[in-house]
Formats: sequence, structure tokens, C-alpha cells
Amino acid sequence: MSRFMPLSYIAGNFLSMRSVLAGKPIIIFALAAFILSSCSSIKKTQRPVYGNNNGGAPAAPTIKRSGPYVMEKPDKDDIEKYSAIMNVKKSDIKNGRLYSFIDDWMGTPYKFGGLDKDGVDCSGFVYRLQQEVYDIENMPRSTSTQINFIKRKYEEELKEGDLVFFDFDGRQFSHVGVYLQNGYVVHASTRKGVMIIKLKDPYMYKYFSRGGSILVEREGEAESSGR
Repeated sequence: MSRFMPLSYIAGNFLSMRSVLAGKPIIIFALAAFILSSCSSIKKTQRPVYGNNNGGAPAAPTIKRSGPYVMEKPDKDDIEKYSAIMNVKKSDIKNGRLYSFIDDWMGTPYKFGGLDKDGVDCSGFVYRLQQEVYDIENMPRSTSTQINFIKRKYEEELKEGDLVFFDFDGRQFSHVGVYLQNGYVVHASTRKGVMIIKLKDPYMYKYFSRGGSILVEREGEAESSGR
């Protein structure tokens, strides 16, 4: 028997191997998408490098609003309720769309991967809020992607509608909420569901990682979604 394999045999095996490997990227991509579909990403986020920070890098992707933002007046009940919760003046409760949304979702239980009132996770809640309150068309679904679309701010610069990220269990940007006023944040808690809490709550604050406003494209320029 010859010690050398025929060229036809080698070529056949090479083509078979290519066909097997060709399907793997699709499987890997689908698995990664499932893992990162909520606020409990397993791997630490590696932020991409965009042209805003490095000359030769690609331009950053953009977030778009469906049209000019229109703020609605809040209901009297919402004014009374949320001014008391956050210890602010009644006149400070101005965005009726925001506080009506929060009121509708308050107490919704936490559910990993959830996106409705039967159960929602932290990034899903932020996703729905930004769509329905601030008219964001293409808000990312996962915290690991949402973090790439904010203009970072110092804590004292945070405004209503800004995003705040936390590093729970040693996982970078594994939890997200929405900043409101006077140091308060609304988020989907794994234990208590959708709730409002102080950013400087002793438990939460030690995991606070980053905050900032969403960069929204407007006529070719970037604007902040925080109000």
C-alpha cells in the first residue's frame, strides 16, 4: 500500500472540512446573541474603539430618534406621587411621558430576557423606556451594547433620562438603570422588580460604574437624550 494519499482524497477531505467549519460562525453568533440579550452578561464588556477617540478607527454607530421630541404634561397624581418619592418640588416633575411609563411598569417582576409586564430584565426595561418615552428607534437591547452609546458624565452632571451602569458580581456593566432626579434611579431589580431607589443606596452605590447620556443622531450631529 502506498504511503502517499491520492490528491483526490486530500481535496475531498479539505472541502468537507470547509463545509463543516462554515456553519460554526452562525452557531457561535446565535449563542453569543442569546447570552448577551439581557442585563446579566457573563463576560466582561470589551468596548470597541471608534473614530471619536482614535484617528484611524471606524466611526461610532448612532442612535436615532423617530422625530422631534415632544414632552407631555404629567398627571396630577403622578406629580404628587413622584415628587414625594424623590423629595423634589412638584414643579420639577415635568415629563409626563416618563412618569406615566414608570407608573405603569412599577412593580413589574424581574425576568431574565423578559421584555413585557409579565417580567422584564434591567436592559429590557431601559430598552422599552427609551423607545416609548424618548422615541429612540434603535435602542440596543443588552447592557454590553448600551454602554457604547453614552456620553460619559460625572455623577453630579447626570440628568433625567441618562443611563447608569453597575458592575455586579465582578462583571463589568452587568446592570443598568435610568437616572431621574435628586439622586434617584429607576431600574429592574432582580429581587423586587421595577422600582425607584437612591443611586447612593449603600448596596447599589458600591457597584456603581458609569453614567452618561445617550448620544442621539440629529441631522447628522449628536445630541444627548437626557433631559
